[in-house]
Amino acid sequence: METNQSIEQIQDFKSKYPKQLWYLFFSEMWERFSFYGMRGMLAVFMVSQLKMDETTANLQYGATQAWVYAFTFIGGLFADKILGLRKSLFWGGILMIIGSIILAVSPKELFFTGIGFSIVGTGFFKPNISSMVGQLYKDGDVRRDAGFSLFYAGINLGALLGGYVCIAVANGTLWSGFVPENMRWNYAFGFAAVVMIISLLTFTQTQKSLGEIGLSPLVTVEKSKRKIYEVLTYIGSLALIPIIILMVANTVYTDYFMMIIGPASILYLFYEMRNFSAVENKKLLAALVFIIFSIFFWAFYEQSGGSLSLFAANNLHNNLLGVELDPNGVNNSSGALFVIIFAGLLGVLWIWMAKKKIEPNTVVKFGLGFLFLAAGFWIFYYTKFFASADGKTSLNLFTFGWFVITFGELCLSPIGMSAMTKLSPQKLQAVIMGMWFLASAYGQYFAGLLGANIAEASENSSNLEKLNTYADGYEQLAIYALIAGILLIIISPFVKKLMQDVR
Repeated sequence: METNQSIEQIQDFKSKYPKQLWYLFFSEMWERFSFYGMRGMLAVFMVSQLKMDETTANLQYGATQAWVYAFTFIGGLFADKILGLRKSLFWGGILMIIGSIILAVSPKELFFTGIGFSIVGTGFFKPNISSMVGQLYKDGDVRRDAGFSLFYAGINLGALLGGYVCIAVANGTLWSGFVPENMRWNYAFGFAAVVMIISLLTFTQTQKSLGEIGLSPLVTVEKSKRKIYEVLTYIGSLALIPIIILMVANTVYTDYFMMIIGPASILYLFYEMRNFSAVENKKLLAALVFIIFSIFFWAFYEQSGGSLSLFAANNLHNNLLGVELDPNGVNNSSGALFVIIFAGLLGVLWIWMAKKKIEPNTVVKFGLGFLFLAAGFWIFYYTKFFASADGKTSLNLFTFGWFVITFGELCLSPIGMSAMTKLSPQKLQAVIMGMWFLASAYGQYFAGLLGANIAEASENSSNLEKLNTYADGYEQLAIYALIAGILLIIISPFVKKLMQDVR
């Protein structure tokens, strides 16, 4: 393995993908196993084990996930200014491992404590590994979108494994002969801890190949002074955990926080823009457009961990193409499977279209993402017409809905991550990536509110009535997604001008 390469040497790779991408791919894959495994369990765990009603569980799910993504902005900020990408990622991984172990040992009694550690840890881990992927490419390298598509496949390989394994073990539909019934949830959370350790070891054993990428931004600062800044960052992040536990456990505090953090981050962006040229600022405004629209995409898409998890658990048969599977496991993992199958192919398609000069620009790709999302939710709505008298409907049709939505996700999420790195100056990349994930936080937050409204409307209903209420809610989301997609395509010429030379 070559070490101590310059950024220029790393970026001057001849193959389709830089070798460092594969190392980051596997580190992110195992981290996403941990994250999506726990994400898939949250709503069902809160209803079945903590005895919350479905409305409260949706709100709690939205608040928890909102904090996970909101903290990526803070993690990105400290990575940019103090820790650097690598130390930030390592610190985040340690906190995530601690959180998962706490949940494995005592999931009911220490639920919010484990969640608090996991939230802060993810905030330091998630935006920074994506930023390192962006720095593997030169500006204008047409292979960047393909690289992010491959990286996104790694994310989804972890999501596939964690999204199915953890929830299926917890429900007793997988390895029931091996896992004691009274320990199912402990084992499920324990798997998240084990794979997070593998993720961190993967990164620490391969990070030398990254050369200068991700090192501390304070290399010119006196070593003792730099250490003080770093230690204060570690102590400060630990001090935040009890505050986050309180805010997650009391969703009204999350409401107040979400009213503040979004406008504050935009004001901070405008403050930083004074240091950049007019051309760079136009690109940053274009990035802001993508960030704002992505909020709506994730608000609909992230029903998967909230209302769709409960819908899958209560209203879907357990037969997929003749095979008995856990319905909620399918809900939490099928989209990831389709991404794995099609992400690389779509990445190659973007490269081919770029060579032929017919590749749609990033704004149009975003618009297409919403159109696919609308079609998928319309399919979720249509499952009501296949329901039996007991309120159970087709897992096959439901899974087909995720198949369609996958193409929307591939048109938006990996392309969005790539666009953030292309539109932002390198000194501001981790902050912009943090804002990208902060938009996901708002999406998660609104997903919880939307799911809670659907659940509240179906309260005290029969299972069949509940199915119809949920399906009608998904029809409304399909209409909103369609409107957003059409609007994006209409304004694409204006946003394209802001993007300057970036496609």
